[in-house]
Amino acid sequence: MRRFNWKLIAQVTGVLLLYLAAGLLLPLVLSIYERDGMQFAFAVSGMLILMAGLFLRNMVGGKAEYRLRQDESYWLTVAAWVVMPLFGALPYLFTGVTQSFTDALFESFSGFTTTGSSVIRHPEELPPSILAYRALTQWVGGLGLLLFVVALLRRLGLGAGSLYEAEFSGTQQRKLHPRLAQSVTRMWTIYGLLTATLWGLLMVQGVGLVDAFCTACSTVSTGGFTTHSEGITALGVHPTSTVTVFMFFSGVNVAILYRLFTLRWRHLWRDGELRTYTLLFVCSVALCTTAFFLEGNGFSDSLHFSIFHIASTMSTCGYHMPVPTHWSFVVSVLTFVLIVIGASAGSTGGGIKLRRIIIMVKYIANYLTRMIHPNVVFHVKVNNEVVESDYINKVFAFVFLYIVFIIGGGFVLTMCGCSIPNAVCMAAANISNLGPSPLINTMGGSLDYAVLPHVAKWTLTLLMLAGRVELFALLAVVSPAYWRLRLPKARRG
Repeated sequence: MRRFNWKLIAQVTGVLLLYLAAGLLLPLVLSIYERDGMQFAFAVSGMLILMAGLFLRNMVGGKAEYRLRQDESYWLTVAAWVVMPLFGALPYLFTGVTQSFTDALFESFSGFTTTGSSVIRHPEELPPSILAYRALTQWVGGLGLLLFVVALLRRLGLGAGSLYEAEFSGTQQRKLHPRLAQSVTRMWTIYGLLTATLWGLLMVQGVGLVDAFCTACSTVSTGGFTTHSEGITALGVHPTSTVTVFMFFSGVNVAILYRLFTLRWRHLWRDGELRTYTLLFVCSVALCTTAFFLEGNGFSDSLHFSIFHIASTMSTCGYHMPVPTHWSFVVSVLTFVLIVIGASAGSTGGGIKLRRIIIMVKYIANYLTRMIHPNVVFHVKVNNEVVESDYINKVFAFVFLYIVFIIGGGFVLTMCGCSIPNAVCMAAANISNLGPSPLINTMGGSLDYAVLPHVAKWTLTLLMLAGRVELFALLAVVSPAYWRLRLPKARRG
């Protein structure tokens, strides 16, 4: 058995850091143009990240073997999603917009994992270059760091399939092309076109260049960073409606979006996950509107808020707007359920993912039927494809671990002084990569992450990471069984 391929892991991580250093050119140029005084901090951060990337790629990862096993892909997944936010925290430290390393790391992880939780209370007071950098981290992390690697490093060969599966852990994402690199390139093309389209529409509707760029990047990546503390409504009525539409589509599987862009609409509605996503959205909006209206709110305001709120929650974008005067407990329960369910598989959104929920529901329905008719044989099918029993077991294991992480995170937050409802809501929102859920404010709590103690911030950071790498890769590299295979056995005397 060949040795663990540390060199390739170091090289790929170094390549990602090099592209992060190149990405800092955008806020650097914007800082020089705006004369906001942040150019030195971005230049120093870029140089440090560049040197670290060159060291990992050339010194540590030199002459790497371009073959990757499944177990090695887990390590590469975790390494990429830890190292990038670690170095991505440098601009926050050097510019002084955060007060501590913990805050800088929290903001960086929140950006790259597209969570949207923030320790910055008044983003409208930040220089434009910082706002652009925050949005850029979310855009880069939106579709996936490893998919970016697959598109660039075609020499990975068979190892690219392991990275692809690790990035879409447990969701069986469909390929858009027989060649994996071409499939990923098309994903990034669709992703970029959506971002550019929204950016252009917002500018046409009167939104400023920087605000439009930041909003487009955060919306399509379902990140949720805003440029105003008042939320997305600070941009105006028409931009808010436009963002709502793009939030809905950002929660859809990228393979479906590819069919939309290529005008292949004939069999679109046959996709079970798309039908479930759409019907769940319509039913949730109807229930939310009715609940608000029965509480004494106006129908028009109730409908407008419900559409925005459900789109933001289901896509795990996490944008917020002023809530109606009278809040309904039914909406609180519905919001929490949608936070946990999350968006479609293969989208930029987080959560358990609808595909897993569909599989669980069908399996339970089949099991209940077999209790009445023991001799009947059923198969769980999604889009007329039989789901293997091993994959079903993996789905149930994932959901169980997901709930355990929420309960565990909520327990730690409770020990840090948060009330039980707020602690559970924050834990669920951050592992689902939704972040600033308005549900927390409506339950009498505070959405101010800056006041949380360091232990609470580190706990939420871990939840963000666990939600983004979808648990299995993270748990695999800390599993004793995993390391028993990696470490050599002691020689007998």
